[in-house]
Amino acid sequence: MPTLRETILTALHACLSSLPATALRGDVLPERVPAGGLLILRDGDPGEPEVTLSPLQYHYQHRAEIEAVVQGVDRDATFDTVCASVGAVLAADRTLGGLCDWVEAEAPRPVDLPVEGAASLKAAVIPVILHYTTADPLD
Repeated sequence: MPTLRETILTALHACLSSLPATALRGDVLPERVPAGGLLILRDGDPGEPEVTLSPLQYHYQHRAEIEAVVQGVDRDATFDTVCASVGAVLAADRTLGGLCDWVEAEAPRPVDLPVEGAASLKAAVIPVILHYTTADPLD
């Protein structure tokens, strides 16, 4: 049976998979970036939880990361569309179907990456904070 953390990350990946950009989880950057863009979900760091007693509960602000990558002639507009679509899908369900207390994204910091013999990439990491509570830190 998957842990709550894995269930939440799987639900986040499913949300990203509903977008026009190709969504991967934990994969390396492929040789070719799809025309609609590429999103790679990284599991990130759950961080140190706040702990409450009676009952014992661990409150996490898990920091996952989404790598957004686009390539092509119109990469600025495509990048903007990809980032806006991530924001829209997260805003549509801030609890991932009740699995989290809250999901929020932070602003990306885009960079242009030159590629020898091909169009340059535009990429950024979009931090996503997953707020959730569990009774066991290994769950």
